Amino acid sequence: MNKINRIWLLCLTAVLSLSVITACSGNNNTKENTGTAEQSGNATTGAKQDKVTFKIFNGVAGSKDGNTNQTTIGKLLEDQTGVNFKLEFVVGDLNTKIGTMIAANDYPDVLIPDAAIEEVLNAGAFIPLDDLIEQYGPNIKRVYGKSLNQMKAKDGKIYFLPIAAQVNDFIPEPEAGAAFWVQRRVLEEAGYPKIKTLDQYVELITNYRDKHKDENLTGLVSLTHDWRFFATSNPPMHLMGYPNDGNVTVDTSTWEAKTYAGSDATKRWLKELNKLNANGLFDKASFVDNYDQYIAKLTSHKVLGFFDYRWQVDNALNVLKDAARKDPSLDGYNYFPLPITFDENTPDAYLDPPGGLVTNRGIGITVSAKDPVRIIQYFDNMLTEENQTLLSWGIKGETYEVNEEGRYYRTQEQIDKIDETFRESFGFKYYSWNWPMYNATSTLANGNARNVASQPEVFQMTLTEKDKFILEKYGVQTYSQLYAEPISRPYFPAWGFAKEQNSPEQLWEASKDEMTKKYFPKMVMATPDKFDAVWEEYMKEFGKLDTAGYEKWTTEQVKQKVAMANQ
Repeated sequence: MNKINRIWLLCLTAVLSLSVITACSGNNNTKENTGTAEQSGNATTGAKQDKVTFKIFNGVAGSKDGNTNQTTIGKLLEDQTGVNFKLEFVVGDLNTKIGTMIAANDYPDVLIPDAAIEEVLNAGAFIPLDDLIEQYGPNIKRVYGKSLNQMKAKDGKIYFLPIAAQVNDFIPEPEAGAAFWVQRRVLEEAGYPKIKTLDQYVELITNYRDKHKDENLTGLVSLTHDWRFFATSNPPMHLMGYPNDGNVTVDTSTWEAKTYAGSDATKRWLKELNKLNANGLFDKASFVDNYDQYIAKLTSHKVLGFFDYRWQVDNALNVLKDAARKDPSLDGYNYFPLPITFDENTPDAYLDPPGGLVTNRGIGITVSAKDPVRIIQYFDNMLTEENQTLLSWGIKGETYEVNEEGRYYRTQEQIDKIDETFRESFGFKYYSWNWPMYNATSTLANGNARNVASQPEVFQMTLTEKDKFILEKYGVQTYSQLYAEPISRPYFPAWGFAKEQNSPEQLWEASKDEMTKKYFPKMVMATPDKFDAVWEEYMKEFGKLDTAGYEKWTTEQVKQKVAMANQ
């Protein structure tokens, strides 16, 4: 870091200390959280605070365990607050890990339980945050202010902070979101055809595999591990032309929610997988592979296609992208997004529309936390404009620049150096998600995009010549331009509606998930002549669920949120 930037950051730290480090210096529990006698100073008041290390368990796999202060960003935040976090990411089954914590009533200081959040809430593992937010959270109130009432549980208290909130103007992301992905070399060999339907997509992959039988290629893989099974069960929703509302599709003319797990669309999707399997194009290990094995296959150069959400495969896509930057001959192994539907006349809806707050995922402080005040202050400090800039753009002069008009940008040299290794060491990866933050589609107060890739001038510079070439072939400048414009859905997303533990709607989802995990593999792996019999067996079991009750409850939630948005 150059000298000017260090001076700037020291000044910034002093200013930020006004809002984040107060009333804590006498906390007798602080030293229990640290094995060091180091202290962090408040530059304004002269108060000293012991440096502390809190533990976080993150229920979403994807990063290495480690300490935030071992990264550039984490060290700067520790200098501001005196707080470091020791991060542990889930390995193996999430529910087993959370269940062990609940049984022992022993938790890390902070918990990101992801899909197991209802179990954590039901166990009383999170402390109420209302008083902490009121006393120590001016930035939390600023960022989440419009949604604070939505964040309350039935008892009227707030137990966790949703991962992200929309702040200021909405800026669509230029990258793809959900998609049926295909290797670029497949498109190149086919002459860059317009692929609009599932049938066309399957034909594209089949033709390529048949022409390259000596390469031992896999036509399609699908992710089914643990709670990520939705990567296999969600495609019918998108193929019908709906966005990701989880277990339902929502008609915007009536706001009625309907499930699709037992629909003709799901049958059509599974029957296609069954055919792919019968023709040796589907990876049978999809139903037994874990998440890490799935990611490894995507980077092996052997998988021609898959369906998934970009956030879930970002690690794999970035590895392939970095490799192609260093050796352009590897560009064909990069994946290209295709927003396909069942029928050409059905507009796609893969892009998330601007909507409401996701209130069934978040980060909370547990009953085992020894110093909740220091933790909430850290979260609040993260939400300053300066630190939201730090978390996304980094350090001026090192990872971004500012032009005369005040627009943020990155030089080509900066773009080239920010690969996966750099993102890990700098802290971009640790702080990319699962913390309280502005949504990626947010705008900073100065008009710059919060998300670096959403800044048009930056996105265009990140593209390689190969990127520009293939985008030009499809008549677009960004990947998101391949998709239809999203339709306004003020309630969105329906999968984010909070559900009480053991409520009828929560039990419906649990039963449905168990059922699909049991029968979907059977249907895909069956011989084609046995498919219909297994489907009928599945539908017989599915018919025992109170699906009408689940749809009624979800429709009520949708209409309530739409009404609130229209007030």
